[in-house]
Amino acid sequence: MSLSVRDLTVHYGSFAAVKDARLDIADGEVLALLGPSGSGKSTLLRAITGLEPLTSGTVRWDGEDLSGVPVHRRGFGLVFQDGQLFPHKDVAANIAFGLRMHDVPRAEHTGRVRALLDLVGLAGYERRRVTELSGGQAQRVALARALAPEPRLLLLDEPLSGLDAGLREQLAIDLAALLRRNKITALLVTHDQEEAFTLADRVAVLDDGEIRQEGAVRRVWRQPVDEGVARFLGVTTFVDGEASGGTVRTALGDVTLPDVKDGPVRLGLRPHGLRVAENGVEGEVTAVVHRREHVRLVVAPGGDLSTVDAVAPGGDLSTVDAVAPVTADLRPGDTVRLALDPDGVAQLPRFVL
Repeated sequence: MSLSVRDLTVHYGSFAAVKDARLDIADGEVLALLGPSGSGKSTLLRAITGLEPLTSGTVRWDGEDLSGVPVHRRGFGLVFQDGQLFPHKDVAANIAFGLRMHDVPRAEHTGRVRALLDLVGLAGYERRRVTELSGGQAQRVALARALAPEPRLLLLDEPLSGLDAGLREQLAIDLAALLRRNKITALLVTHDQEEAFTLADRVAVLDDGEIRQEGAVRRVWRQPVDEGVARFLGVTTFVDGEASGGTVRTALGDVTLPDVKDGPVRLGLRPHGLRVAENGVEGEVTAVVHRREHVRLVVAPGGDLSTVDAVAPGGDLSTVDAVAPVTADLRPGDTVRLALDPDGVAQLPRFVL
């Protein structure tokens, strides 16, 4: 079983919210639609569900055109950002609503509700009022309700964005395990890169209504298709180099990258692509921000770094971003040396300028 989207376009008046989108989702696969706010990802999801009329294009399931199939007959389950639970019903009644909507015999409701609550880690919560639940518990109930009729495709529209950071991270891990363990086919909409990479097998990066890149998570992360996608994925500095035998030589130092081909290379550096080291190019710290797992630095060119042929998003290299260990005692004005870390380096097509 699979979903196929071809040349899907959605207009609001003269404005094209989604332009000629093409997607495929295989059985048991999780695909994330990743993009900034306003990129068209939620519109694309709603168009796939049938909640948004298509201007052109097709949505097919196993080859069947769904254009004439109403939302409730498509066999899709939906989970939204706020869960949209019924506040006057308890947990069991909220989940059972999904069963009633799909004509599941009432005699099967109790057993199915218990099984679903066990699946999402809320065993024994049947009679709990939804107004008494935490944000994470409420989203688990919403997920259980969506899974109740055993949908052939689960659609998740920013399901974790309303939660605090710690809870969001834990729920993403739990949800990823649930989806993979049960081989659930799913389409996730998110603007959060960590969430997409935790949950998805593949990602499709949207910008201005267009799918700019689609592929396996690691490949998209390592090899953005252009500078715009690279910036959205956290790249802050671009530097040119020469690859030979799997190693790229740049003015910022050498770095070994997987699958790099010999010849000219353009690299995109995320903040952790440059780390404070004993040996490396020299610069002066201009700003320090303490994070949970590292110290984020802004470093101005100086000494060796002043000769680097690199480009920051603003068009010049007035500063670069870097990181230091969380225990580092650094202040503006300090001199540091920076070395490349392959974990924070992306490879771009050389023609990107």
